[in-house]
Amino acid sequence: MEVERLPISAALKGKLVSAGYTSLSLLSSLSPSHLARDLNISENEALDILKYAPHDGRIDTSSGHHVINGAQTAWDMLHEEELLTRITTSSVDIDNILGGGISCGEVTEIGGVPGIGKTQLGRIQLAVNVQLPIHCGGLGGKAIYIDTEGSFMVERVLQIAEACRDGMSANNTISQNVHAGQVGMQPKDFLENILYFRVCSYTEQIALINYLEKFISEHRDVKIVVIDSITFHFRQDFEDMALRTRLLSGMALKLMKLAKKFCLAVILLNQVTTKYAGGSFQLTLALGDSWSHACTNRIILYWNGNERYAYIDKSPSLRSASAPYAVTTRGIRNSVSNCKRIKLM
Repeated sequence: MEVERLPISAALKGKLVSAGYTSLSLLSSLSPSHLARDLNISENEALDILKYAPHDGRIDTSSGHHVINGAQTAWDMLHEEELLTRITTSSVDIDNILGGGISCGEVTEIGGVPGIGKTQLGRIQLAVNVQLPIHCGGLGGKAIYIDTEGSFMVERVLQIAEACRDGMSANNTISQNVHAGQVGMQPKDFLENILYFRVCSYTEQIALINYLEKFISEHRDVKIVVIDSITFHFRQDFEDMALRTRLLSGMALKLMKLAKKFCLAVILLNQVTTKYAGGSFQLTLALGDSWSHACTNRIILYWNGNERYAYIDKSPSLRSASAPYAVTTRGIRNSVSNCKRIKLM
């Protein structure tokens, strides 16, 4: 059950969302004084809110019997999935196959060949779009961007932020809302809401991911974490494959926990490599088959002739489907044409 459905005033709901408490599970371990301080409300108001929060699961050993509390019904789980918030990709076609956009509470991997637009989509567009209001396809939150390759292009982020603010496309729903003056943010505001971390080794990457839970608990307005790329430091000079597998598995578990605990989206960008199968070399995402289980959803970006496509390769709730898209000066948009291109012989 999300806070939007609580039987409390709209003002209190707004304060909860603004403070980052978008899920009742985030309230389960809070004291009334803690919540009152975070929301700048009275303790009586905080008590009224906390009575709807679930109690933490724990083991009761006082009677000599081990009783595990905190079970959740499948019906409640279905309700939670239906209420998951999503972040628009700025392509209506991609949003449609994703059920409305990139889902919060889950880890999504985006992979593809160089130049296909995975950085444009995974890093820049989503980091900007998450800051938009809910009615514009965003969450009114901030983004964490972890750069492992040193490829952060602040000028490109500014360009997309300006396009988002100015509404350069009359056919795009987000841009129409922005153009109508419903979003009061300036390009500078978009840039200030992207929290940038540069890591130069796999040890730094692991240390940062271990630190994220504490950091996000202090910055509850963070709604997306992007790692570009998850692969880079684990493909170079790593001779102990067993150690690499253990480190990657531990890192994946922590990222899944973060996504679930704080109801935010985690985006992992992955590189491609070649794999020998069926008597030929084929392109596949890096880190091997075992890594494919580390994410909730996997989106593969590929070329079909001269047109870019996004393909849902793996998802527990979405069917496999493809959608065309375009990379423009304004960012990710719908493909200019869904028609087949004529090839010169």
